[in-house]
Amino acid sequence: MSTDWLLVPAGIIAAGVMVGAETRNGTSPVAELGQQDAAASREATDALNDVVQGVCVTCHNDRRLTGGLSLEGFTVADAPQHLEEAEAVITKLRLGMMPPPGVRHPGRDTLLALAETLERTIDESPTVGAPGRRPIQFMNRAEYENAIREMLGLEVDADAYLPGETISEGFDNIADVQVVSGTLLNGFLRAAAEVSRSAIGDLHASPVQSSYSRSRDYAQWERVDGAPVGSRGGIVTTHTFLADGEYVFRSGFLVDETGGLFGNRGLDEQVEVAIDGERVALLDVNPWMKEQDLLGAIVESDPIFIRAGQRTVSAVFIKKYEGPVQDIFMPIEATVAATTEGGRSPGITAQPHMGSLTITGPYNATGVSDNPVRERIFTCRPASPEEEGPCARQIIGNLAAQAYRRPPADHELEELVSMYESRAADAGFEEGIKSALQATLSSPHFVFRIEEQPQDLAPGEAFALNDFDLATRLAQFLWARPPDDELRGLAAEQKLSDDDVLEAQVERMLDDPRSESLATRFAAQWLRLPDLKVMRPDPRYFPYIDESIKDGMRRETELFFYNMVEEDRPVTELMTADYTFMNEGLAKHYGVPGVTGEDFRRVQHTDEERYGLLGQASILTQTSFARRTSPVNRGKFVMEVLLGTAPPPPPPNVPDLEVTDSVDGVSGRALTVKERMEMHRQNPTCSACHQFIDPLGLPLEAFGPTGETRIRERSWATVPAPIDSRGTLWTGQPVESPSQLREIIANDFREAFLRTFTENLSRYALGRQIHAQDQSTVRAVVRAAAENDYRFSSFATGIVMSDAFRMMENETMAAAQ
Repeated sequence: MSTDWLLVPAGIIAAGVMVGAETRNGTSPVAELGQQDAAASREATDALNDVVQGVCVTCHNDRRLTGGLSLEGFTVADAPQHLEEAEAVITKLRLGMMPPPGVRHPGRDTLLALAETLERTIDESPTVGAPGRRPIQFMNRAEYENAIREMLGLEVDADAYLPGETISEGFDNIADVQVVSGTLLNGFLRAAAEVSRSAIGDLHASPVQSSYSRSRDYAQWERVDGAPVGSRGGIVTTHTFLADGEYVFRSGFLVDETGGLFGNRGLDEQVEVAIDGERVALLDVNPWMKEQDLLGAIVESDPIFIRAGQRTVSAVFIKKYEGPVQDIFMPIEATVAATTEGGRSPGITAQPHMGSLTITGPYNATGVSDNPVRERIFTCRPASPEEEGPCARQIIGNLAAQAYRRPPADHELEELVSMYESRAADAGFEEGIKSALQATLSSPHFVFRIEEQPQDLAPGEAFALNDFDLATRLAQFLWARPPDDELRGLAAEQKLSDDDVLEAQVERMLDDPRSESLATRFAAQWLRLPDLKVMRPDPRYFPYIDESIKDGMRRETELFFYNMVEEDRPVTELMTADYTFMNEGLAKHYGVPGVTGEDFRRVQHTDEERYGLLGQASILTQTSFARRTSPVNRGKFVMEVLLGTAPPPPPPNVPDLEVTDSVDGVSGRALTVKERMEMHRQNPTCSACHQFIDPLGLPLEAFGPTGETRIRERSWATVPAPIDSRGTLWTGQPVESPSQLREIIANDFREAFLRTFTENLSRYALGRQIHAQDQSTVRAVVRAAAENDYRFSSFATGIVMSDAFRMMENETMAAAQ
């Protein structure tokens, strides 16, 4: 093998050709140009192959298998036949991670030319770019809740019925890992029974208890979202009253170590119970009550008459004191969790905390009043027994069309009508409709998304989705909901598969408020925002951080992303935007003045270190520990979530950073996190990965464990350690601040960031894992988006218009292979 790759001029490889401007031998200029093109192309390809064999194979060979990859015998021309290996090489080359630091290589231009040549060879190959296939998919909990809301206008808690989802690459809608179990099917059946009963009501319902709780991690000094103005703390929930009748409301309180109420015994407290914002009871709180009392630490209302339907119920304290009533132990605002976990007596919080709300009823039911949910179901009312059958068929057909996301087939409708008739004969018209609705919500056509494929397809043969299946994919992608009337209407007319119509629908749906699900569902999962729930900053260090602040952190990022969707901003602004969204609580946490009230509003940054996602507390908190930051977790987040390359898992038996000495034994000076990390990774095995991870996390040391701005590390040492955020990337670039890291990602690593974003958006849109076969589509979407300044709509439209979204391969392909 030649080793002349070290001497190859980068310009030859980068251009791929080397052609003269004039002819010298009298041959045709066009012919000579063609000959020169071919010769130069062969020369460039040979040189690139020499790079692979002379550099890459040093580590990636059959013996060493570094990273589980061998490139022995690999050539550029054969890249389409070795997609997994080729795409892995492309990813590392694009980020400059291969060859690793310290290894001699021919230069950045040559390596970039290798990546571009591999991409071009793959993308132009006729064997690459098949649409892929997806197993049968069922609704996850969020999709189920949205489907019921769209269909019936009813709010349900799917967590009460359905088991948790299997997460793949951060997403909960990936069909490849979904498992159909008896528990899941039973959950859907229970949900169908309860939802149909809640939607239509139940005159014969026996009194039942429904309990709602509020985590002790929420401070209760201020008004809870949805509660009446002038209240504090308490619980706000949505409850379905099954019939017109009497209900009893019981509020339970969190108690201290003595079994009594938290806070000062002398406070005069009252609880207001309200239905849809209208007070129905005002209950005095006995400040001396004990958990050991006959009824426990509760207050209970007399029976109150409430009409049937789903209503907003609030049980909250009347706010009589401005701010927390302070005491000598902890003159700061703190949650119950903070006081108990801080090792102090839990009785030091100043005001009682409500822990539960129980609603019991109905008693003395008198009927079932009409309400918005029932009005949506009963689109007709029979005036005589003869009208009941036709009216029932109309109602059932309408419900089935929404549930199945297409008009029901004749035999499907007859089966549902039969369910109605069997029940109605004994229990009446409404009970018959309830039975048919339950059967509809239990049907596989509702629960599962089964994409119809034509008959007699060859194994692996691709086919276009029919319009109804395409409508469902589109609605689940952009709204996380079933298709609306307009989409189903276009599908019925077989117009949706028309390119112009489909593009117009993408534009319409992105303009619809329901597209906010792209922030609350896609962005939240891509950016790992659910991890915030399990992060518990140590209350002794961060007593102000309660669940409300953490909710605000998540909401900031969701609104930030949705603003990009709503205004069709460039995706690159996720890294560079000089604005964000805050309410008063989050602004106080950041130290931003002039933001008042509970509502979030757009705020212009005055500190450039806060620009983009990397300055947001949702990212910084979830990548920290309870007491300290973690440059490793933060660097791993940047590598994996933003740049699309995950480091390998750490080797076994590596001690945690907490075990490393934190104080200089001679001077008493606290060691910086960077110094401790350098000691921690003295093992060469660890250093191989940390040289990539740490420089991406260290610049974020400017922010503390909850995303607060800081200039020194928190320490009990005699001399606290200043922040040392200096690092050097594997490319040799120094980086020491969030703004520098942001600029490097937005500029030097922009291509990797955009492809990672597109890959994740495609994964969410398709509901399946993304493979090497899909990378040519990902690159095509990014190239097309470049022509529109990388605006979000270009990415969404590019994915929808791709074969991967509009087509599928015959599911018997795997068996045939």
